Order: sequence, then C-alpha cells, then structure tokens
Amino acid sequence: RASMVPPSGFVPDSQVMDELETRKMYLNGPTKSGHPLLICKVFKHFPAKDQLNFKKFVIHLLDKTIASGIKGKEVGDEKVVAVMDLQNITYQNLDARGMITGFQFLQSYYPERLSKCYILHMPGFFATVWRFVCRFLDKATQEKIVIVTDGEEQRKFEEEIGLDALPEDYGGRAKLTSLQDVLLPKAAPGMLTANSNV
Repeated sequence: RASMVPPSGFVPDSQVMDELETRKMYLNGPTKSGHPLLICKVFKHFPAKDQLNFKKFVIHLLDKTIASGIKGKEVGDEKVVAVMDLQNITYQNLDARGMITGFQFLQSYYPERLSKCYILHMPGFFATVWRFVCRFLDKATQEKIVIVTDGEEQRKFEEEIGLDALPEDYGGRAKLTSLQDVLLPKAAPGMLTANSNV
C-alpha cells in the first residue's frame, strides 16, 4: 500500500479519474449503526486495463469512505457497510481479479473495517465467479457477507441500513451520491485536498 500512496498520505481524485468517471461508486450514510455506506453498481464496472491504477482506486475509495465516517477524531476502528449491486450485469462486467483485489486490500490493509457487505441481485451466472472469489477470502470476511436473495433478507437489509441512509433505488429515502461528489468534513484534512480536484 505504501508504495502506491503519495507522500501526502492519500490518493487524490486526479490520479484515479478514469475509474471515478464511470460513476460506479457511491458514498451514502450514515447507516442506522452510524457507518458510511459504500455502494458499487457493478454494471458500470469493466475490468481495469491498468491494475496498478485500479489498486490506487481501491485505496482511494476505502480511505475516503473510512474518513467520511470519522466523527471528530479518528479512533482507528471506523467501520464501513458495503453494497455490491449486481443488477443488469453482463459477462463484460465480470471481474474476479478486481473483486479479489478489493477484498484482499480490505483484509490486509484495513482489517476489521468491514462491518457488513450486502450483495444484491446476484444472477445465476455470477455464482461460479463468486465461489472462486470466496477461495481468497478469510473466514472473518466471508462471515460479514450477506447475499440478499429473498423478501426476508431484503427486509433485514433495509432495517439494518435504515431508510434515511438507504438510497431510493433500494427502497429508502436517500439520493445516491457519487463518491467524487462527497465533500469530507474537516475531521479528515488529508482527504480534503483530494476533493479540490473534482
């Protein structure tokens, strides 16, 4: 991670514009439990041609999401709730390598930061890819992943996120906010510079 982050301590928007311009990542929240809500609309994602740049993007989005959850002073255990929305995906959007990179970064450099990850609208053809990805996830991470497949799980998902944080696309009252459009509070001064590049 250190080799990919500039001396400023964060990856600015300007270094990951190719990924940001797809507007596939959204940052909402806080959830009912007070965590930032990171949403990925996977149908807007295509496997990266530049893997190093994709890794920088993963660092950027995780740093910014965690920073958005800091209240006053960072205590080091701020958690994130993630949603992977697979609605409308095609084979072109499949990116096992990208998913593995994202989860491995979480496990290695952001341990215990993931509160829960919800996977929505999983099509049958994605199941094989998911089984492969799971081989690279540790048990603690796998236990935090919920594949929402029925009405009862959907109800629990809505209840745990809270309708005020949940975007309208998912039955809530919030508007989706693109990652790059989120301005961080002064509690995260290192990241504020990144927003000046929007």
